[in-house]
Amino acid sequence: MTENTIVQDDFIRAFSENAGEPKELTERRLASWKLASELDLPFVDKTKINRWNLTKFDTYQAFQPGVTEETLPEKVQAIVDFENKQANYYIQIDQRPAKCVLNEELKAKGVILTDIFTAAKEYPELFEKYFMTTAVEANEHKLTAFHAALVNGGVFLYVPKNVVIEEPIQAVFASNQTDSPLINHVLLVADDNSQVTYVENYVSLHADASGIANIVEEVIALNNAKITFGAVDTLAENVVSYVNRRGHIGSDSRIEWALGLMNDGDTINENTTNLIGSGSSGDVKTVTVGRGKQTQNVTTRVTHYGKGSIGTILSHGLMRDKATTIFNGIGHIKHGASKSDAQQESRVLMLSPKARGDANPILLIDENDVVAGHAASVGRVDPVQMFYLMSRGISKHEAERLIIHGFLDPVVRVLPIEGVKVMLKDVIEGKVR
Repeated sequence: MTENTIVQDDFIRAFSENAGEPKELTERRLASWKLASELDLPFVDKTKINRWNLTKFDTYQAFQPGVTEETLPEKVQAIVDFENKQANYYIQIDQRPAKCVLNEELKAKGVILTDIFTAAKEYPELFEKYFMTTAVEANEHKLTAFHAALVNGGVFLYVPKNVVIEEPIQAVFASNQTDSPLINHVLLVADDNSQVTYVENYVSLHADASGIANIVEEVIALNNAKITFGAVDTLAENVVSYVNRRGHIGSDSRIEWALGLMNDGDTINENTTNLIGSGSSGDVKTVTVGRGKQTQNVTTRVTHYGKGSIGTILSHGLMRDKATTIFNGIGHIKHGASKSDAQQESRVLMLSPKARGDANPILLIDENDVVAGHAASVGRVDPVQMFYLMSRGISKHEAERLIIHGFLDPVVRVLPIEGVKVMLKDVIEGKVR
């Protein structure tokens, strides 16, 4: 991979060893960098990404260990409820941890919340067992290998067996730099019989921010565990993003996703839920708003491996200006996953004649004795709904606004943190105004 002339084997070895990373992580980085030069970009259906800048950068900032306890930007302060004494959170500004708070009760139960590199040093058995081995692997394509070689931020959350966390765990990743890439990794592991709610935000602190973001997140629910995962992404217009969120679900376990995909730049969003164990289930809700000349590809996949597994996908998108978004919803029932149920629904609302939104529901069935169904639609604001609201004295602009918020509400209302919910509503309001 010669486009980044500053990155060679000795460069990677130097910053990894200077940071005191375990030898195994250094060697993993070097092997992944070699893979990145050999592998192709991922296939992204109906979106040509070969001209996108997904790997080139001029400078590189390695992770800076040690919580800084610095004063937080207003954008970040508005998201986190610092007055809540039970709040648990991790806040990262660029490549440095600014705050990390986990209450003593959860620490005593063995819960771990820390940056990904501290996890590699202090919890090597857990890190080596789960980091890019179970859900996502470096050798999948160029972007996963690039990520494994140069990851420079992220968080590790581990919930031990039989521990139920009532309060949500929150993470905020705020980007202030424009020259160094954001290569962020989230590793969330819920052990047997545990429960946790995790909510994250990706935020550009300046509207003119530029660069690349490569985000890989592994969400692992072991047997009889439950994870509720919420996210709101709001990276700036000139940030080109690859976002890969993947769930790995054991027997009788469940992951519920609520994803507000609100980046303003060209973005590849992959959300995959692998229902590995019998009786496992996954529920995926996503909303996105495209505007300007933005191009997005949103692929949501639920793959059934376990018997009696249940997967549902609900995707709602709103397109305006000259934006283009491809929605691929894939439900795949593998051979052996009998008595499984795969359902999906994709709806796209068009606000401009020059915008484009494609909804592509796909069902792949390799087993008998299953249930599966899909629905998809692309259209404009319903004139009957507009007429009904306007006949009640509501202006045309306000009527359209109410319909839009109602259309996107399935994800907004299930976000478990009020500050994040308010933020998403404000982002939607700004995008459709």
